[in-house]
Amino acid sequence: MSVDCSTKTPAVQWTRTNRLVGRWNRKLSPQNTVSESSTLQRTQTRERILEAAETVFADNGYHDALIDEIGKRTSMSKGGLYFHFPSKEDLFFAVMDRLANKLVRRAEKAAGKAESPLEAAEAALDAVLSALSVQKRLARLLITQGYSMGNAFEAKRAEMFDRFAGVIKKHLDEAARARQIDQIDTDLASRVWLGAVNEVVVHWLFSGGTTPKNAAPDLKKFLVQSVMPSERAELDEVKIS
Repeated sequence: MSVDCSTKTPAVQWTRTNRLVGRWNRKLSPQNTVSESSTLQRTQTRERILEAAETVFADNGYHDALIDEIGKRTSMSKGGLYFHFPSKEDLFFAVMDRLANKLVRRAEKAAGKAESPLEAAEAALDAVLSALSVQKRLARLLITQGYSMGNAFEAKRAEMFDRFAGVIKKHLDEAARARQIDQIDTDLASRVWLGAVNEVVVHWLFSGGTTPKNAAPDLKKFLVQSVMPSERAELDEVKIS
């Protein structure tokens, strides 16, 4: 029985080749090339918009940020901006997601270099504190600049903090299995850690407190002691005194 091989997928062409790996070589059609180029261009345009929006939102807050200003910085019309982000709220949340992704990747990278699970949790926390210290306007954007949005901002902020807490919790769970820390509620502990970070950042932003980076050594000491086995914590307190 013969097989009809004449039907081909429109987007793909097959040509003969002398390569040893086979008789046929798959070659993308111009249609596929154009599609890939368009996808890359859209991605680059979105990144350009997000970069400009990050600056405008950080400098002005959500309520006072103007789409016209973002358009001016990107040389795009309002229609062009709304093609990629249907509303100002969508754009702001996309900026928050982008920043959260960066911080989570930084935290995970720092944790990956640690020698133990507990040190990994400390490293992740330290990475977030250091990043926020270097970029004060981004800290303000993530912590407070969307309050005029009400519940929508609070929900997004909670989602973002859940991601950070997840990174901390993962390593605290591993530390508990390795018996580096007590058998505790690691979800609660991770949120306590991030709550302390939030207070340090807010105090720095609005009351002229020490920077998160400078506060990190003492803060980590307090937080690590809070999860240590009771016997070891008592020994550490004796050493400190």
